Amino acid sequence: MDIDEIMMNAEEHMENALNALHGAFGAVRTGRASGKVLDRIKVDYYGAMTPINQLAGVKAPDAHLLVIEPWDKSSLKAIERAIMESDLGVTPSNDGMVIRLPFPELTEERRRELVKLCKGYAEDARVSVRNARRDANTHLAKAEKDSEITEDDKSRGEKDIQKLTDKYIAKIDDAFKAKEAEVMEI
Repeated sequence: MDIDEIMMNAEEHMENALNALHGAFGAVRTGRASGKVLDRIKVDYYGAMTPINQLAGVKAPDAHLLVIEPWDKSSLKAIERAIMESDLGVTPSNDGMVIRLPFPELTEERRRELVKLCKGYAEDARVSVRNARRDANTHLAKAEKDSEITEDDKSRGEKDIQKLTDKYIAKIDDAFKAKEAEVMEI
């Protein structure tokens, strides 16, 4: 494995960690209603576990309400049951045509809990980036041991990997700060 290949592999892993962090942040409920909170909820639809966004249109007519309009009205009860069984903490109201999810204002205590949850997600992403750095450095050491690269190349590669790691850690920190501000916003 040459240095460029090791670097590309490490960067791919770091980018995946950042994308996973954005996905996790998207599922965290803020003061505004967002259809992303439903992404992880699966509905038992004729024996197949199906995401809500594949069964229905999801709209946010105002900041504290989501409206779920199933394309197949027979799936209404199944969608409602899946939402009730989830950890969303919102009680759906079903009028036979659509499901309404009213999101109450978040309390200060709940906002702090959500920030703590986001902090955990950010730390998991940092650990993943550091693991990618460790793996890349291990590959560099193995390549040097196998005489595929020189000691200078290994040293240069380690510095480049550290720069890449610092870049992704900074991106993670920025994403966390933005999410923290969004959650704490009243």
